[in-house]
Amino acid sequence: MSADKHLQSWQERFEMAEAMQPLLGKLYRNQGVEVMIYGKPLLNASTIEIIKAHRLVRRHVGEKLRLRESFPFVQALSKLAVKQCRVDIGKLAVNYWRDHTDVSEIESYMAKELADAIDHADDVAPRDVVLYGFGRIGRLLARLLIERTGRSNKLRLRAIVLRGGKKGDLEKRASLLRRDSVHGPFNGSVEVDEDNNAIIANGTYIQVIYANSPDEVDYTKYDISDALIVDNTGIWKDEAGLGLHLKSPGASKVLLTAPAKGAIKNIVYGVNEGDITAEDIIVSAASCTTNAITPVLKAVNDKYGIENGHVETIHSYTNDQNLIDNYHTADRRGRSAPLNMVITETGAAKAVAKALPELAGKLTGNAIRVPTPNVSMAIISMNLNAETSKDELNEYLKDTALQSPLQNQIDYTDSTEIVSSDLVGSRYAGVIDSQATIAEGKRAILYVWYDNEFGYSCQVVGVMQTMLGLTTLSLPA
Repeated sequence: MSADKHLQSWQERFEMAEAMQPLLGKLYRNQGVEVMIYGKPLLNASTIEIIKAHRLVRRHVGEKLRLRESFPFVQALSKLAVKQCRVDIGKLAVNYWRDHTDVSEIESYMAKELADAIDHADDVAPRDVVLYGFGRIGRLLARLLIERTGRSNKLRLRAIVLRGGKKGDLEKRASLLRRDSVHGPFNGSVEVDEDNNAIIANGTYIQVIYANSPDEVDYTKYDISDALIVDNTGIWKDEAGLGLHLKSPGASKVLLTAPAKGAIKNIVYGVNEGDITAEDIIVSAASCTTNAITPVLKAVNDKYGIENGHVETIHSYTNDQNLIDNYHTADRRGRSAPLNMVITETGAAKAVAKALPELAGKLTGNAIRVPTPNVSMAIISMNLNAETSKDELNEYLKDTALQSPLQNQIDYTDSTEIVSSDLVGSRYAGVIDSQATIAEGKRAILYVWYDNEFGYSCQVVGVMQTMLGLTTLSLPA
């Protein structure tokens, strides 16, 4: 292919991706339809991201999906009365082109494949969400909730609760939402309403409430009712502490974005969210590390069985460490985080058993905090009940990441060049680095990357949806 033909091909793909964008936006905003390509969400995707999503199809099926082949499916979808569902046009298009050679039957094919979602009853009322705390996880959750803004959105961010603020606090909070040193600028517009103590982000009106205790707020004063309170502070971790939220008028359920103590259910979305019942009013989304390793451990245990193992976490430093050497109540954490590797404890290995009881007592764990601001790695060393090899184990994990019910939690890379900064913004709970896999006989070691901020926040949103009964039909099955 000549240089001109390469450029012409790129131009055609770019223009096709641009033509998709308004259709994708309208489908979500007006009908609640999220469009994906083999699990890759296209909501608010740029033209380049749409093109990249098409290129990734080769990983799944061994062949290209061209934009000119998928675009008719987006057009056909926009003509159907499909509501409140996720539609994978990548899978639909690949399946169609295997048996057809022209576009004449696409609309009838789509109508048949998406019959369960056509005129789907939209009888689930939107639910109010309050973020209690607005640190690293709180702000990323805000970004994820705001990107879903639209008439059909069921998770509505109504307020954030902070400790009593000083003069200028509101603008500083807005600025932290607007700009992020790790995750980049906010995708849109952030304004401040000083008179009403609110932040307006992409049209989402977010009331800012100041309080020093979870039971001090009357949410009904702000027209907030039956709300899910997402506690990002990490201060209260047991039923007595988290239960204080439920004393505030307008609050109905609480989700903790940290490991919980006592009998509170620790949920890893994709693994045990089915354990959540309508009666559960306080739930934990476990930790970022537990979310990263549990889906992988489940996949391995399901096929090979795990006799025992050890998890070593190479974890980016966090806000509970000191920037420079100073007093800290915890061992070693008082030493400068940007200058030292710091050995510390992690309860993630033991916490796995709360989501995956069959591994109770089989895992140990430790952690090393390292001088990077985000993206961590779990090194999982296991003794298995059945023999395997590096190639066999990788092939199984690749198939798990692409085709299984865990495909939204586990990603897989075979790159020989990938490093931690490449995983910033990953929406997966964990990413298997296949080049580092070690397996021989019944012994296996896996290296799992994870964005301990953004990937974890995506998992938290899944738990939020489950707690509120906002499950979404995914097609094709």
